[in-house]
Amino acid sequence: MKEKLVFATHNKNKLAEIRNILKNYEVVGLRDIGCETDIVEDGDNLQDNAKIKADFVTNNYHLNCFADDTGLEVEALDGAPGVYSARYAGEGCSYHDNVVKLLAAMKGIKNRKARFRTVIALNLNGKQYFFEGIVNGRILEEEQGNGGFGYDPIFQPDGYEESFAEMSMEEKNKISHRGRAVQKLVEFLQVRS
Repeated sequence: MKEKLVFATHNKNKLAEIRNILKNYEVVGLRDIGCETDIVEDGDNLQDNAKIKADFVTNNYHLNCFADDTGLEVEALDGAPGVYSARYAGEGCSYHDNVVKLLAAMKGIKNRKARFRTVIALNLNGKQYFFEGIVNGRILEEEQGNGGFGYDPIFQPDGYEESFAEMSMEEKNKISHRGRAVQKLVEFLQVRS
């Protein structure tokens, strides 16, 4: 029987991505444990937000849990949108709204360097651990591809010709920020079992 781990998210795209990576675990989302609460992420950085979400689940549901927060950090924009990546174009905005705003902010800027960074907080048996994954790349001039979600259509990882949105989920997970952070989580869990 697979060990159950709660992933503190309502985002079905992120849940599918994580389930694809953590095949040896039964990964359940917030809705699966009956949590409909929209956990407020008001931390100052990615680690704070991941911790807030993991602690909410552990404190209210008494379950082992992990949570992540991800930011797109653009060099020419002093690291923006960063911790505000999901709501860059305002509260309740769509992925597309964020992409449009970022492309407008980058108009005419030669330096397209950017990185995706994910921080995972794991609450396991009364202890907390953190894992980080980073992928460097660049912001494209326009959207490319129909896959993925978020900023995937305008992010091209270093060493690749395609955007994240042009890659299969398996390809993206091998090199992505979330994939790298989750790989560290997996290695940690394997050592413990």
